[in-house]
Amino acid sequence: MHQPALPHLTGQDPDIADLVEAEARRQFEKIRLIASENYVSPAVLEATGSVLTNKYSEGYAGRRYYEGQQNVDPIELLAIERAKGLFGVEHANVQPYSGAPANLAVYLAFLEPGDTVMGLSLPMGGHLTHGWSVSATGKWFNAVRYGVRADTGRVDMDQVRDLALKERPKLIWCGGTAIPRTIDFAAFAEIARETGAVLAADIAHIAGLVAGGAHPSPAGHADVISTTTHKTLRGPRGAMLMSTAEHAKAVDRAVFPGLQGGPHDHTTAAIAVALREAAGPDFALYARRIVANARALAGALAERGFDLVTGGTDNHLILIDLTNRGVAGKPAAQALDRAGIELNYNTVPFDPRTPFDPSGLRIGTAAITTRGLTEKHMPRLAAWIDEVVGAHDDERVIARVAGEARDLLAAHPMPGWTPAP
Repeated sequence: MHQPALPHLTGQDPDIADLVEAEARRQFEKIRLIASENYVSPAVLEATGSVLTNKYSEGYAGRRYYEGQQNVDPIELLAIERAKGLFGVEHANVQPYSGAPANLAVYLAFLEPGDTVMGLSLPMGGHLTHGWSVSATGKWFNAVRYGVRADTGRVDMDQVRDLALKERPKLIWCGGTAIPRTIDFAAFAEIARETGAVLAADIAHIAGLVAGGAHPSPAGHADVISTTTHKTLRGPRGAMLMSTAEHAKAVDRAVFPGLQGGPHDHTTAAIAVALREAAGPDFALYARRIVANARALAGALAERGFDLVTGGTDNHLILIDLTNRGVAGKPAAQALDRAGIELNYNTVPFDPRTPFDPSGLRIGTAAITTRGLTEKHMPRLAAWIDEVVGAHDDERVIARVAGEARDLLAAHPMPGWTPAP
């Protein structure tokens, strides 16, 4: 049963309704370990599906190009003030459609085509939009990339400084998509100051941990902060840019009219709801539990012989190199999905395999923590992962684990949907 209910969708378009129902059941029955996914609250779902989707609001509050903004303006202003309060920043823009457009706006705000940008290499855990070759950011700008140490899997800040002094980038990115360890924002800020670069912190994966006090904040260190609003922040699919007051106009102009037109007002409202939820004491406890679960799961996996990049985790994310297990990441991930454990195959640092058939698996604990799983459940999850990876072509083992996973999750409610009695 959906919360909110979907009677009109069921009557109007049963084909889509059936697929939505099937997806809800899939999310309920699977141990969801994709690091970029979560479950939002019924309140966020209601805001996302509200009549605000009917409105067009090109511009900013008090400076719109369409009339009828009497209710939209206060919603956007609420979202902005909540973001500023939660993250301790001077300025926030809640209009970017998603993380990649938000990052593109950073380029438009601070760089000209051909300028030098520096970011963590994609195979080392960075993001496409930090200057990788297949992205527009790698085609339109002179991208130089730092990596991680082969012996530790961690960023070497001395190497970052040496590269920045040599290349003199106008923009330095810190953060990424597969970084299991704490990001040293202060060290990056020192390098940016020394080289005259703008520092951009991409906290899309860890925003909820930052908001909940489970990870250090880039506020006070980075000139601009980019984040999505889902993942650990547990909001709708959207994004935000936050900055010092000095850069507020440049950031706003880059988002609109630089890159996009009217914001998605229903998403803005849902962001505001999620930010209010994240400001509560329960969310701080949730953020700490995400990290506790990740550390417990990492420890249990290591005990079973899995090779963890960096040896463990400080946040929500675990990166496994399967080379010593004799199976690639893709077939292992596909077998685990059939076994009711959803994660993604992923490149690992210095991976000899291709990005579409890499050596690794990426795991995140945000969604299972929302479902109420705790540290005591992590050894069991590690045992299932170990069993399925070791028997990835044995469908009897896979079917049994899938059934056991469903049995475990049946006792842990899912926000927004419950099985029909």
